[in-house]
Amino acid sequence: MRIHFIAIGGSAMHNLAIALHKKGYQISGSDDVIFEPAKSRLDKYGLLPAEMGWDENRISNNLDAVILGMHARIDNPELLKAQELGVKIYSYPEYIYEQSKNKLRVVIGGSHGKTTITSMILHVLNYYKRDFDYLVGAQLAGFETMVKVTEEARVMIIEGDEYLSSPIDRRPKFHLYKANVAVISGIAWDHINVFPTYADYTLQFDKFIDTIEANGTLIYCQADADLNEIVLNSKAAVTKIGYAIPEHEIRNGITYLLPEETALKIFGDHNLMNLNAAKLVCKQLEISEADFDAAISSFTGAAKRLEVVSADESTNVYKDFAHSPSKLKATIDAVKAQFTNRKLVACIELHTFSSLNKDFLKEYTGAMDKADEAIVFIDIKSFEQKRMEPFSEDDVQQAFGNPKLKFFNDAAKLKDYLLSLNYSDANLLMMSSGNYAGFDLPELAAALKK
Repeated sequence: MRIHFIAIGGSAMHNLAIALHKKGYQISGSDDVIFEPAKSRLDKYGLLPAEMGWDENRISNNLDAVILGMHARIDNPELLKAQELGVKIYSYPEYIYEQSKNKLRVVIGGSHGKTTITSMILHVLNYYKRDFDYLVGAQLAGFETMVKVTEEARVMIIEGDEYLSSPIDRRPKFHLYKANVAVISGIAWDHINVFPTYADYTLQFDKFIDTIEANGTLIYCQADADLNEIVLNSKAAVTKIGYAIPEHEIRNGITYLLPEETALKIFGDHNLMNLNAAKLVCKQLEISEADFDAAISSFTGAAKRLEVVSADESTNVYKDFAHSPSKLKATIDAVKAQFTNRKLVACIELHTFSSLNKDFLKEYTGAMDKADEAIVFIDIKSFEQKRMEPFSEDDVQQAFGNPKLKFFNDAAKLKDYLLSLNYSDANLLMMSSGNYAGFDLPELAAALKK
């Protein structure tokens, strides 16, 4: 098979390109810019484009298919040439389905926890040396790439994103996978540029349930009232299994699953609910609860999900992917509950389209209330790039309902302020789905100790 990737540098796109290359396909690709780690990974396999930019001459009738990334525009010259020639064009979720339509497909959906639940399942299957394919949204220890597709594996574990599939396919990605076993971890409004109302957004999860194969299984979070209502009202011919927070206790900063007192390397109510979802999926894959617990005890978490940057006897520094209001609140609550005697300095970078929308900003009300020191950072360039009106400190304080909250739009000033604080018996939590305008968090953590 000869496959060309338009916008090959994307996170999922470059991983799929490598996976298909390993499968023996002939892969080519293009992009206008490719960042690390995609650049080095593609180069390692000889898949890095020789020149950046778009060139319609890369497209010919010799191609079996084109896979179109979300980063490309609808007037992309390579896309237009492929359409003109009648070459088959897929979004990457469409192509994932093509690669897995004869397998048992487990699809993990929800506004939060998708990557962690998927990662937990992969960790347990890997622990028992099961053969499986997968698509996950973060780099995991023990897994070279974030996508694997083979002929042999009979099961594929897929992280199911609700965002759009491609510039010419406006369907949410998770609608295309046709799950046999599906998970919905919860619903919290996001992507307002695509789903302008909460009703628009929740409708996508209702539709997702309808895409589950007949006689399939839906595993869902009972603690989410809106999700509960959607599931109970759904007429889909599926088995519905709810889950909640498992019995546990916290001792000396370590969480133990009860009744067996299995020590975990993760913590927080959301992570514990994620664990229960993963356990129910693994049960569908014929892994017992006891075997699941034995394997999950060594799970350290997905990249950037409450990831420890540094730790000593009085101070831990964490980085986390949290950016939406529900994720922000859950992450702060988790760290405070785990270390009740330590002060918490919590910093969130807002940079997504939703979070920079003044009408949406009020959704963050109360989200940082449990932080002893609450800080919001927005790189002024984010507003410029998105052509949006910048926020003032007063705008942010009013939206969060926190007059003591500190606001920064300059990374250097933020760093100076963080370094000025006292971290004796205190934790620092840095949250963002971006990169703090190029902040080096390990360097910052080392400087705190000095």
